[in-house]
Amino acid sequence: MLSRLSRLAFTLPFLRPATTNAQGISSASQSPMSSTSEIATFASGCFWGTEHIFLKHYRGKGVLKTAVGYTGGRPDVKSPSYRQVCTGATGHAEAVRLEFDPAQVSYAELVDFFYRTHDPTTLNSQGPDTGTQYRSAIFTHSKEQEETAQRVTTEVQQKHFDPKGKKIVTTIEPATDWYDAEDYHQEYLFKNPTGYQCPTHRLHW
Repeated sequence: MLSRLSRLAFTLPFLRPATTNAQGISSASQSPMSSTSEIATFASGCFWGTEHIFLKHYRGKGVLKTAVGYTGGRPDVKSPSYRQVCTGATGHAEAVRLEFDPAQVSYAELVDFFYRTHDPTTLNSQGPDTGTQYRSAIFTHSKEQEETAQRVTTEVQQKHFDPKGKKIVTTIEPATDWYDAEDYHQEYLFKNPTGYQCPTHRLHW
């Protein structure tokens, strides 16, 4: 992803990210999400591709809003920039945050789709992108999400990876503070269809 950084460095403005806590409340507005929706947070490599494939399949079908950003990092690093996260020093993962309607799409289905659309067996890497910022992770927002993520992970491991002799290395961890990425990253591949996309971000089954 360093090639992406060098291409963007002198053409795009710096915008200070917004921060949101694990319960989904923005530090800017302190207004919670809709009471009828839930939040799901996934990291699976370059966040452009993660957001893009979820929106292609679930926009209008349960996913209400998306944002790409940074989470799971060192608690002493607040509002990290893209440049900082790209160094790997902050510990943050590039991730997508989905607001979804559970009456239209279940959390279990979203977890299954997350696994279906990247390689969860490669540690701290997806395709040519390497580093802890590209790790595979599920950040859960409730005990119920944690239990569902664990169950779906076991099912996917047994069905899709045990036969190949591979092991899922995805971490499942409680959601921590969320920082929106700079504005130019949001829905980047819809705005720039020929932009970089990680080759693992496709339907694997």
